[in-house]
Amino acid sequence: MFGGILKGLADIIYPKVCLSCKTKLDASSLDGIICRQCWGKIKRNAPPFCHSCGRHLEKAGFTKNLCPGCLKRKVHFDRAFSPCAYDGVLKELIHNFKYSGKDYLGRTLSKLMLEFIREYNLPMDYVDAIVPIPLHKTRLREREFNQAHILGVHIAKEFNKELFSDILIRHRNTQTQTELETAERLLNVRDSFSVNRKEMIRGKNLLLVDDVLTTGATSSEAARTLKDAGAGIVFVLTLAN
Repeated sequence: MFGGILKGLADIIYPKVCLSCKTKLDASSLDGIICRQCWGKIKRNAPPFCHSCGRHLEKAGFTKNLCPGCLKRKVHFDRAFSPCAYDGVLKELIHNFKYSGKDYLGRTLSKLMLEFIREYNLPMDYVDAIVPIPLHKTRLREREFNQAHILGVHIAKEFNKELFSDILIRHRNTQTQTELETAERLLNVRDSFSVNRKEMIRGKNLLLVDDVLTTGATSSEAARTLKDAGAGIVFVLTLAN
């Protein structure tokens, strides 16, 4: 009882506010983190989708149902999916998730991915295991958690899939991709991954999980490494693109 009283006093003195708009949260908030108004402002991707990167196509009928960017480059994953656009509220939330130590946001943000999987009937029945895009050990020490692993945990649990969290290794500490152009990103991540225990993925269809897909360079290189090690189909699922 005493603990409940203290919590009530704390909520009065330091009321919870929306992580995005900073307004006081009420009972309708999502996980006591973000208000429903801000959650509704997250821009969801809608069909038609590019059959490679998963971005919304501005018009149907593009050659091979590919966006202009994907017509110009080859990727090694079979298809990528993203529920949202990397913009506005979601961009802010992802930034808080990755760089401000708010690892608890993974549970809330994974709901966007789970809703998308169900709404568009993503081929989870064909997926044998989930593989988070790994961080290099140096960056993992700095951040103390891997955001892709957290998202992967929630997806694996929801669909009763194996989570291969130590199969794909990032053995080279690459420069951050944020400020690089497309060609530079491809060079930056080349040969940066390796596979541990190849027998675990031989012939298996995998779902790579990460937070954001920009050019697809990192996911493509990870998929190439997994396929070279014997994996079958490799899909990619990210929060945003």
